[in-house]
Amino acid sequence: MDSAALITEQAEAFRAALPEGGVLLGLDLGTQTIGTAFCDNGWRFASAGKTLPRGKFARDLAALRTLAAERGVRGVVIGLPLNMDGSTGPRVQASRAYARNLAQATGLALPVLLWDERWSTASAERAMIDQDMSRAKRAERIDSHAAAVILQAAIDRLAGGVI
Repeated sequence: MDSAALITEQAEAFRAALPEGGVLLGLDLGTQTIGTAFCDNGWRFASAGKTLPRGKFARDLAALRTLAAERGVRGVVIGLPLNMDGSTGPRVQASRAYARNLAQATGLALPVLLWDERWSTASAERAMIDQDMSRAKRAERIDSHAAAVILQAAIDRLAGGVI
């Protein structure tokens, strides 16, 4: 399988598609916004990026292409919103469809890892409260911080080799 068309929930397969590492783009797909985050080439740390308004896929894709080109992105990690018991629902199906569209998009076509995002928003919220961030700032930035939590969990697994 061409690594550009790779869509997986297996960290090992994703890591094999990117043997040289590289910058990754993390996404937290909300119904109204998309939180973004980026990690360094060596998969050591993730940091929150922009929060984008979510619209039609073509508009989302244009914004993501721009971000990917600016940062030299080699792969994408998308939060997979599993239910707390690990079961799937409509949001999981929507995330998988988004991943398929993104992996096959002309001009972007990057390998995609779907990563369990349970507790990511709560963790991001807790960290922002610990930083004494105002409620208004938290509301504005929660999705990008959740994307960073998702991406950090994924790169910890990818870089550490514990699959």
